[in-house]
Amino acid sequence: MSGADAAASGIEPFDAVDVIRRKRDGGAVADDALRWMVDAFTRGYVSDAQMAAFAMAVLLNGMTREEIRVMTDAMIASGERMSFARLGKRTVDKHSTGGVGDKITLPLAPLVASFGVAVPQLSGRGLGHTGGTLDKLEAIPGWRAALSNAEMFEQLQGVGAVICAAGSGLAPADKRLYALRDVTGTVEAIPLIASSIMSKKIAEGTDALVLDVKFGSGAFMQDIGRARELARTMVALGADSGVATTALLTDMNTPLGRAIGNANEVRESVEVLAGGGPADVVELTVALAREMLALAGRPDADVEAALADGRAMDAWRRMIAAQGGDPDAALPAPRETHVVRATADGIVDRMEALPFGIAAWRLGAGRARAEDAVVHAAGIDLHKKPGDAVRAGEPVFALSADDPARFARALDALEGAWSIGETAPASAPLVVERITA
Repeated sequence: MSGADAAASGIEPFDAVDVIRRKRDGGAVADDALRWMVDAFTRGYVSDAQMAAFAMAVLLNGMTREEIRVMTDAMIASGERMSFARLGKRTVDKHSTGGVGDKITLPLAPLVASFGVAVPQLSGRGLGHTGGTLDKLEAIPGWRAALSNAEMFEQLQGVGAVICAAGSGLAPADKRLYALRDVTGTVEAIPLIASSIMSKKIAEGTDALVLDVKFGSGAFMQDIGRARELARTMVALGADSGVATTALLTDMNTPLGRAIGNANEVRESVEVLAGGGPADVVELTVALAREMLALAGRPDADVEAALADGRAMDAWRRMIAAQGGDPDAALPAPRETHVVRATADGIVDRMEALPFGIAAWRLGAGRARAEDAVVHAAGIDLHKKPGDAVRAGEPVFALSADDPARFARALDALEGAWSIGETAPASAPLVVERITA
């Protein structure tokens, strides 16, 4: 019996309590019962309390690969499914699990699009210590995140890349379930994380997908083993759904790049598109671009050349202008700055990503609640990174805010989060592992 049939007849084919008990006791939920659970939750028949109990049971007992696939399919079926088949060219998207200073989407989308590949990048906003791509781009005067499906399609045809907000019609069941997980201590359930991310990406209709799954201090998954499990689960979901998917495991123990915030991360992204920028941001942008282009049938594309010769910058300017932004406009500047200087000569040997993310959040670059506004000019600029030599009195980093009263709490978050020693830290690879189906 379908959800519509059940709603019309008043007779439901399953009982939520039975489904919860099955998972609570470590069993696998039958496909039709799991599909019903998601559908009935979307219709409001299964209560928030019941779905929260089910989510806790999943957190404690996990799910089989088949269960995760079925739940993801049910999430997709709760809303619309987009298609870019009429574009006449391959589409490839990228998703990052989030980190501190992670602005990679900004230079990456136009870089890949400069090779004639369509990049439909549906992105989100920041919450807590991880920044949001849409918040960064909204620092550009006039730029808008909300596009209709028709506008998105038109921009992909003409420009080749679009970064915009996901419509409410994509996987609405996931939106409701995520809100519950956020307040019931079940966000960390890997099957539910994987289903949440992949349901939206598959419903989006992209041909291929590259995942940047981060681990370390500033990542959602701090343990590399759990990050690897999440990556493998999502890659399997992509394969099961006919979406070519690969994942890179990347280190997020140290902030990415030298800018943490919104407007300053846009500036740094433009530096990369102009052929410069921090080495780690360039390295990860190039690595992800190669993955995306390989999945799109362009494995021999010279991505470094596209950054050096201006093709990627041209695509960036067209993408920003197509969404109402002025790529030449001045970005917001902070009213106040506070510089933290070295007290001794030495080498910066440690900068923990999470405290720097929290400090930027406290400065106003992030939000504590979904309805909060961000201060686009707020953030942190790192003058030194681990491995850099520093002399006493030289700036190590600078805090920016519109309200100087915010500096004290930001500095509290950074207490003990960085240090200067006598030797450089051991080098660690940024991209640790590549995971395929």
